[in-house]
Amino acid sequence: MQRILFSFAVPVLLACWLAQNSATAQEPATQPSESATANADMSDRVRQEFLHAWDGYKKYSWGHDELKPLTKSYRDWYSRPLLMTPVDALDTMILMHLTPQADEARELIASRLSFDQDIYVKNFEITIRLLGGLLSSYQLSGDKRLLDLANDLGHRLLPVFNSPTGMPYVKVNLKTGAVRNPDTNPAEVGTLLIEFGTLSKLTGNPVYYDKAKRALVEVYNRRSPIGLVGSGINVESGKWTNPTSHIGGGIDSFYEYLLKSWLLFDDKDSKQMWDASIAAINKYVADPTPGGLWYGQVDMNTGKRVGTDFGALDAFFPGTLALSGDIDRARQLEDSAFKMWTWFGVEPEAIDYSNMKIAYDGYALRPEIIESAFYLHRFTHDPKYLGMGHTFYGSLVKNCRNDVAYAALKNVEKKTQSDEMESFFLAETLKYLYLLFAPSNTLDLNRGVFNTEAHFIQRTW
Repeated sequence: MQRILFSFAVPVLLACWLAQNSATAQEPATQPSESATANADMSDRVRQEFLHAWDGYKKYSWGHDELKPLTKSYRDWYSRPLLMTPVDALDTMILMHLTPQADEARELIASRLSFDQDIYVKNFEITIRLLGGLLSSYQLSGDKRLLDLANDLGHRLLPVFNSPTGMPYVKVNLKTGAVRNPDTNPAEVGTLLIEFGTLSKLTGNPVYYDKAKRALVEVYNRRSPIGLVGSGINVESGKWTNPTSHIGGGIDSFYEYLLKSWLLFDDKDSKQMWDASIAAINKYVADPTPGGLWYGQVDMNTGKRVGTDFGALDAFFPGTLALSGDIDRARQLEDSAFKMWTWFGVEPEAIDYSNMKIAYDGYALRPEIIESAFYLHRFTHDPKYLGMGHTFYGSLVKNCRNDVAYAALKNVEKKTQSDEMESFFLAETLKYLYLLFAPSNTLDLNRGVFNTEAHFIQRTW
């Protein structure tokens, strides 16, 4: 099977960083020969499951945002569909070499997707799913219509930054530019630079990079004296509205983008902010216990522990640690996350790791633990992470598959399904599971980074 291998040169900075930070954090040349056949079989099985889910979307919700797999219907996020699932899933189809499906989705997007709509959208979600998806698929396909759509969307999103602090409002009207909701969080403020920065690089318009970079810095500059950020912030006053600090939802990808913005853009400010932030996180938020390494909740000002919850969204952090070169800590945390998965047969949205009790019992088809297994296998070559992948695959097929597609779970103990299949299942969960077993030259991590929605952005500039 033909494989994608990007040909532009690896920057000297990144090559040096990989060598200096960890001898294991490098791309292996190939998969182990003794497991190549088994891995090829697994990657093909994942590919077939993607087709099963995609065919369900196409049959029952074509032209709409999301499939409702139990009622065989659809859900649109707003009054008009924005083709959330086709845009989010397109680069997965390209990487999986599902060419007929990718071409059909690309034509649907190019002919029917319009952002000239009088609707308020959530800037964060639209940026990571649609802007990121359009940019990645443009780079993989060369279809300039996708870049034109991305540029139009980016321009319509820019008014969110018109706050007194430069941090973005939560919502913006795509037609009028009116903004809403000043109360937000570090993730929604700081998870924009990869997408907006890439748009600047590809269009030559620096305004996108500058606006997103300022927002990232404004959050960082408001960190506490011990170096932590809180869970809530107001973009008009710049004041924290919630002092709880952690690595989970609402903060998670703020840290992820500090590291990845340095790797993608050689942004030395981002490197400095990452180095300072990870030191504070590991000092105060990390919680080594007899049951393994976890990251809980602390007060951003004092470092006092205020919670011992860890969840599906937190499970991105082993992958980010691995990408930063901290393989040992990444291994420990992934072991803890895997324990959370196997303890219940599928990971719950959150547990209290002090007693291994469920704090929130749903499973939304999230990808983060699989993402971390992918990074750790790519950097360590340890077959242990392939074993984890087999577990993830088996759990998904057994508990979430149905005759239409895949469904989230209302309750991981009872394994009851809910009428939801969010677009990230195709954009992230199945993509990372496929890449875990695919040959390493399917995608070269030295050529770019994944945004937080698993859209691969290549360093083509």
